[in-house]
Amino acid sequence: MRRISPIALLLAAQAIAFSQTLAERIQTLLSSPAGRRTFWGVQVAEATTGEVLAEINAQNFFVPASNTKLFTTALALMRLGPDYRFQTRVLAEQAPDAAGRLRGDLRLVGGGDPTLSNRTYPYTKDPGKGDPLQGIEDLAAQVAAAGVRRIDGDIVGDDTAYVWEPYPEGWALDDALWEYGAPVSALTVNDNVLRLTLRTGAEDAPVEIRLSPPLDYYLIDNRIKVDRGGAGINIERLPGSQQLRLWGGLPPGQERQLLLAINDPALYAARALAGALRRRGVLILGQARAEHRFANQPAPRDPQPQLVELARRASPPLLEVLRVIDKVSQNLHAELVLREVGRIRRNQGSREAGLQELEAFLDEVGVPRGEYRFLDGSGLSRRNLVTPATLVRLLCYMYRTPHREAWISLLPVGGEDGTLSGRFTGAPAGRRIQAKTGTLSHVSALSGYAESAGRRLAFAVLANNYLAPAGQIRTLIDKISLLVAE
Repeated sequence: MRRISPIALLLAAQAIAFSQTLAERIQTLLSSPAGRRTFWGVQVAEATTGEVLAEINAQNFFVPASNTKLFTTALALMRLGPDYRFQTRVLAEQAPDAAGRLRGDLRLVGGGDPTLSNRTYPYTKDPGKGDPLQGIEDLAAQVAAAGVRRIDGDIVGDDTAYVWEPYPEGWALDDALWEYGAPVSALTVNDNVLRLTLRTGAEDAPVEIRLSPPLDYYLIDNRIKVDRGGAGINIERLPGSQQLRLWGGLPPGQERQLLLAINDPALYAARALAGALRRRGVLILGQARAEHRFANQPAPRDPQPQLVELARRASPPLLEVLRVIDKVSQNLHAELVLREVGRIRRNQGSREAGLQELEAFLDEVGVPRGEYRFLDGSGLSRRNLVTPATLVRLLCYMYRTPHREAWISLLPVGGEDGTLSGRFTGAPAGRRIQAKTGTLSHVSALSGYAESAGRRLAFAVLANNYLAPAGQIRTLIDKISLLVAE
């Protein structure tokens, strides 16, 4: 029998691989044990023409997770424009008198600005540094500079620009405890999050607790013990309460950080402003409180000519806000821009108005209304559904708009930044991929663009209903994306 050389076998295998269509090569990748027991949806198309090059289950519905943010950020970019800015104002019923006395309440009026934090703009891979309440400090400095020395009324955190509906439909109950599920409010400070640091010393010493920002807000019942076995930490906050209960055990000499959501952001912001004013010598006779607007109440007039403006802060341009949303997958910011679109386009700052405007936008994109269901703007809702074909249609549409380069700049770059900074390492083709990730329990997704042979392809890869480790599924998604980029 004639023996076939290893080189000949390799060449034969390469010939078979090159003769396969892209869809067949993807199916080959998905023949692994983890791939076979996962529900996959894939579509790849030429971004300029929309010509479909490969698809698997592209007309089926999938939970998109944070791929939902592609729809929200596209909507905001097209409806508001890249230079749009959010406004936060401090208003009073009248100007201070000659002695600096302000009669009535001082109102901190939120305008949906997501940037009242120490986050760096324009986007950078490095985390923000400095005071997370710097935006509030700047507003307080303006109020003091306006001559205010005494406030006879309350400090009101006013988030009535948006309807008070902090948790969209389809969010889980325990999402509300953590930073990724921070409640949606038109008055947002430090992403509506506080950092709780636990530090243990010797076994007989109490567990030290520190808050950042260092503002008293929650009542903390700390029952954590120093435990060499390290039993772990448990944390609980009943819905609507401002009491945290912590119990469990940590080994000696340990530090643990928890990022916790603030349950009433407008109240928190009012307390932060009150503290900043007191540090500037302003006497406040009233208290800090929040004012919300519910669905059955009319939207506030804007502008409010009967009120006097004492301070104002404008956000960076919208494009920079959208870049943070897609690069780092920031849920709260996505929900805020959805409501701002509703406020500007439909005179109602609500989730419903934003979703109605999204529906109208997708009509323009050419997506039939039966091809998607969105209940939020971030993708945290487990009840969202979309087809891979709809995702690719959106990507192709945005590629053909005058905002093409701005739009693509929002997306993470493979192996470089955002949620793709740790993926495609060691694969040079990964740098030619710019795409939005999506992750929930049993859900992984990646949709965006890949440069291939001098042309740009739009692609969507969604994986649902798997029990394999999420890392294995992400590896398969990355391999599919690299095939597209070849």
